[in-house]
Amino acid sequence: MPDHWQYAALLVACLAITLPLEFFPGVRVWRAPRRLLRTLVPLLVVFVAWDLVGILRGHWSYNARFVTGAGIGQVPVEELAFFVVIPICTVLTWEAVGSILTLIRSRAGLRVERGA
Repeated sequence: MPDHWQYAALLVACLAITLPLEFFPGVRVWRAPRRLLRTLVPLLVVFVAWDLVGILRGHWSYNARFVTGAGIGQVPVEELAFFVVIPICTVLTWEAVGSILTLIRSRAGLRVERGA
């Protein structure tokens, strides 16, 4: 694989590993698109602005060797995808762990408190 696809490949791998978590009982990340968007939009606004300021001020840059070269302004498309993919992977993992803990507690006869 050429080096310029490494960042994108890493994001695809993260999604491939966590997407099956959607099929755990009680996990409804993709089946609740409005809730997912309410999670993603503030992250995108804040962190894309943060990245852009950092790039424009010369605090950091992206090695052209590891990105495709496509982007919006100064921000590589892989970085924009990062701010979507990683939160989705995180929410999927969080919901799956909560679902498993709820299942364990209910089978053990313990009081079930989702989100606590």
